[in-house]
Amino acid sequence: MSARQVDVSPLDPNSSDRSDLVVNCDILVVGGGFAGVAAAYEALHQGRTVCLSEITDWMGGQVSSQGTSALDETVRQRTLGYFPRGYLEFRREVVRRTGRSRPGDCWVSEVCFSPQIGHQILFQMLQQAERRGRGRLHWFPRTVVKSLNVAPEGSATLITRALAIQHSAQPDAPPLNTYPLSQLLRDFYQVEDSVHLRKQRLQFLPPPGRPWIVIEATETGELLALADVPYELGIDPRSYQNPSSSSESAYPYCTQALTYTFAMAATEDPVPHSPPAFYDRYAPFYSFDQPRYANQPNLVFTYRRIFSAVAGTDFTSIRPDDISMQNWGGGNDYGPGNPQDNIILTRQQLLESGQLNPGQWQGGLRPESLQAAEELALGYFSWWVQGTTDAKIPEANKRPVKTLKLLQGPDSPMGTQHGLSKYPYIRESRRLVGRYDTTYPQGFKINEVDISRQNFRAPFYRNHLLDREYKALITTLAGLEGLKVITDEVSVDQVALRQRSRLFPDSVGIGHYPIDFHPCMLNSPPESPGNIERPGERQGAARTYPYQIPLRAMIPQTIDNLVVTGKSIATSHISAATYRVQSFEWSAGAAAGTTAAFVLDQQIYPYELVETMPRYNPKLQALQTQLHQNQNPTAFPAMSIFNQNWQDW
Repeated sequence: MSARQVDVSPLDPNSSDRSDLVVNCDILVVGGGFAGVAAAYEALHQGRTVCLSEITDWMGGQVSSQGTSALDETVRQRTLGYFPRGYLEFRREVVRRTGRSRPGDCWVSEVCFSPQIGHQILFQMLQQAERRGRGRLHWFPRTVVKSLNVAPEGSATLITRALAIQHSAQPDAPPLNTYPLSQLLRDFYQVEDSVHLRKQRLQFLPPPGRPWIVIEATETGELLALADVPYELGIDPRSYQNPSSSSESAYPYCTQALTYTFAMAATEDPVPHSPPAFYDRYAPFYSFDQPRYANQPNLVFTYRRIFSAVAGTDFTSIRPDDISMQNWGGGNDYGPGNPQDNIILTRQQLLESGQLNPGQWQGGLRPESLQAAEELALGYFSWWVQGTTDAKIPEANKRPVKTLKLLQGPDSPMGTQHGLSKYPYIRESRRLVGRYDTTYPQGFKINEVDISRQNFRAPFYRNHLLDREYKALITTLAGLEGLKVITDEVSVDQVALRQRSRLFPDSVGIGHYPIDFHPCMLNSPPESPGNIERPGERQGAARTYPYQIPLRAMIPQTIDNLVVTGKSIATSHISAATYRVQSFEWSAGAAAGTTAAFVLDQQIYPYELVETMPRYNPKLQALQTQLHQNQNPTAFPAMSIFNQNWQDW
């Protein structure tokens, strides 16, 4: 299963197109993260030919190349085992391969493991899916999409081809994964060979005379920007639908903090260590974040321990050879949030930089901020080893831990020479704006009020919303009693509020996790002395009810054969903070892959499944039936508009 095994069609010798290979596929999945792999997994089970491209050389995103290999789960969902079939298969295989019922012996999750294992298991799962479904996978690691052709075809607007670049190391250059991402990101998107990289130009096309579906599954919504479909970025303006917003107006520069993870091992003897030259620059960041952890740093080590030398659940002890993956809010989170440093470039910034001009796409990220995040992570490790003060907790007795080693090299958990994850953990992406209808005149998206267990009667909401906005908020939350509030039959203070999430008749997946914020910083650069988180960002943090993934959140406005999955579905800034964990990504990816195969079978476009909403659509029901039959749930048990109280969850 490699890019070299694909069917290659010779190019027209008279064409000016510089592509080296032409690859035909029923479904093109751009982005090999957890959602992208899930999409490929389901489509292969349906017998489809799938092209899967990924910027790194590992598939799996959060569980592999981004290093966040600790599964974020709620206790109730885990107890019921109520997850998509592929996610359960992955989870079981991690347990089997590690030989422990609680891999890693970490305390953030029941399943913590080496990122390298995550990639290996997913690769094996896709091979098995090929055989079971008699599909075919063309896997393109180290590959980025450079441009898209979008053209009208009848009454539709379609992606008709995608041009991509695959890179490999030059024979006399250091091997791949020697340099961190920031140093080579722009090179990945250059067509020409460079000192470090050789390039293979690819042209993805549908099968001759047949339609195809393209799935956006990148970590930052690259295809949304490249195709210039409507999307949002950063903070939404405060409204009755997102009443906890930290801003009265849209602010696109503040996305959640990104993190470069790394793995460090406990040693028996001290390990020589020299701090990096940039160590002092990030000193205002280095912290265990809370007094509890400052006083018991072993808890930070075991929080995401991915290997324990001796099986057990003693979270206060570290033994030689134990390995910890570090993804710590007070340590290696990096939260740029201003026009000078925002990590994901806005549409206006892309226009100004020329990246939306034909052939000029460079990934839509700011390499300088990636580099700063890399430096912060390496500095944070150095602080573990030699630091004597805690930036946030001056009274803490921070002690150097000399018996730690940064794990580096191709066989290390992160698989890189520098020791950092191959790609940063991106918590928030560009977010699709779905299609308009009478219920969603601004375009469809999942809002805070749809899923949050926040106490919306708290004084904050009375004080920060106009009277009419507050009434609209309570009306929305009143569920079946909302009409009585509108007609003033019941006051906003007396009406009972629903204790459940919004139900979507077009649901194609499920999720459940708290709204978890890692805010951007107020000033630029983030590491400025005395800098603080953007005020009000944590107001939206709250528990959630079990929720659904509506198909409308995956269908763009202006392109008819594009399906969006992963962190780029249509959510608000606040709801995105829960629609980002691993089990959600798999569920959304499974839905995208199943939908893509289904619409090809039915010879329709994805939007036709939801264009009649809220009226009954037999094909939508057939899709949901297929999801259920394939053990990909679209609702939690007892979800019903008549069940108003889900407090037990």
